[in-house]
Order: sequence, then C-alpha cells, then structure tokens
Amino acid sequence: MERPSLEFNLPNTHEEGKLYVVDSLNNLNKLNVCPAESQRSLDEEENTGGTGESRAGNNTRNQRLLFVTFILTLIVSLALVSCVIFLILQTRNEVDQISNRLLSEKKNIEELKKINNIILKHLNQTGIKE
Repeated sequence: MERPSLEFNLPNTHEEGKLYVVDSLNNLNKLNVCPAESQRSLDEEENTGGTGESRAGNNTRNQRLLFVTFILTLIVSLALVSCVIFLILQTRNEVDQISNRLLSEKKNIEELKKINNIILKHLNQTGIKE
C-alpha cells in the first residue's frame, strides 16, 4: 500500500488552485492550532476584511455592558448600605428603649425592696410572725 504524500506539487497547479490549496492549509492550521474563541475572532476578522470593525464594535459593546454593570452594582451597593444603616439605627433605638425600661424596672424593684423591708420591720416590731 502506498501512503499518500503530504507534499503538494504546487508548480503543476494553476494559480487559482495554488490559492485554494494555501487557503485550505491555512484553514486546517487554524482548526488544529487555534482554540474555538480565537477561531471565531479570526473568522470575524476574515468576514470584515481584517479591518477590525467588528472588534471595535465588540469593544464598545463590552465597555457599555461593563459600565452599566458597574452602575447597577453601585446602585445595589448603595441600597444595601442604606438598609444596613437603617437597621443599625433601628436597633440602637430599640436597645435604648429596652435599657430605659430596665432602669425604670430596677428603680421599681429597689422601691419594692424598701417597702418590703419597711413591712418586715413593722411586722417584727409588732411581734406578728408566721
């Protein structure tokens, strides 16, 4: 069995055939060497004639998308920070109210202790015990 040769006899082909063979080899090389994303960008470059118009449009679109994403991120961050500040202030107010209630209850408990002591002294003086 004969192995097909990978060498091409280019001088015997016509000029158009030469271009076709070279273009086919380039396409084969692109498929073997370039990853899928690079292949897409190379195909786009070939479709636009290599002027980079598609790339410039993609860059502008990507920059707009990045800018919009950045603005949305800032808005969401601002909203979250506002909510956190509101919750902190609400919590501080609640803690202040609870501490004021505790202080007033402490005063009430101290007054009840004094009244209890007075009652116990009075009961001890009168001699009534259980």
